[in-house]
Amino acid sequence: MRNIPTDMIIKNIKEMCIEANYMLSPDVKDSIISAALSETSGTGRKILEQLKENMYIAENENIPICQDTGMAVVFLKIGQDVHIEGCCIEDAVNEGIRQGYAEGYLRKSVVNDPLIRKNTNDNTPGIIHYEIVPGDKLEIVVAPKGFGSENMSRVYMLKPSDGIEGVKEAVIETVKLAGPNACPPLVIGVGIGGTFEKCTILAKKALIRDINSHNSLEHISKLEDELLDEINRLGTGPGGLGGSTTALGINIEVYPSHIAGLPVAINMCCHVNRHKTRVI
Repeated sequence: MRNIPTDMIIKNIKEMCIEANYMLSPDVKDSIISAALSETSGTGRKILEQLKENMYIAENENIPICQDTGMAVVFLKIGQDVHIEGCCIEDAVNEGIRQGYAEGYLRKSVVNDPLIRKNTNDNTPGIIHYEIVPGDKLEIVVAPKGFGSENMSRVYMLKPSDGIEGVKEAVIETVKLAGPNACPPLVIGVGIGGTFEKCTILAKKALIRDINSHNSLEHISKLEDELLDEINRLGTGPGGLGGSTTALGINIEVYPSHIAGLPVAINMCCHVNRHKTRVI
């Protein structure tokens, strides 16, 4: 049994909240740089060059890359041989978020009631997903999620007979309906299978996967390529002003489902696809 103090969890999450909001991951940075070279639209190239400049300024001057610093989504993979000592782990996660958003001068965007709308003033509580795994390590992923793109996300409860074509239609329809509102170029996470709530978590997890990677299943990998090609032929383009770069990447995660259902979730993300991972 390995003891991990909650003070260590608080410290790491505090730092990750700040780093995620100041610096894009290398895969997203490289994709924006490559897109600026390959974009066919002159206006689209100008927008992508501005996005490049913005991400360099944010990283070099230690300021948020976007004014919407997101609602903190935290994934915890807890080894079954780990013992968390100190305060409640959920309190530790939220304290890390609280400290990170204060010390990083990050916008506090969370309201304490979805209808009354009073700001909590510290960006807590976060959205926390727990998973128990073998081993004596704790993996933490912090993924601040802005809501311009989150609001454009959708869930479809398809019929099994809708099949792959039904999935493709759902994804393409979601991107079309989003138009410029999700701040393209996009990173798109898709979850297929499970239940109503499981497919949405899969879609969120898909966003934190390297956008240059592919699903290990051949037919899903092929679907990722086909969808990215179709999305980039829609012409929405950077900023929604036309062009060949509507999406930087699309990742799909799948899970077994019921014989009577085909749940599909599409989690939209703008080019500011923020996430940091640490293992302690």
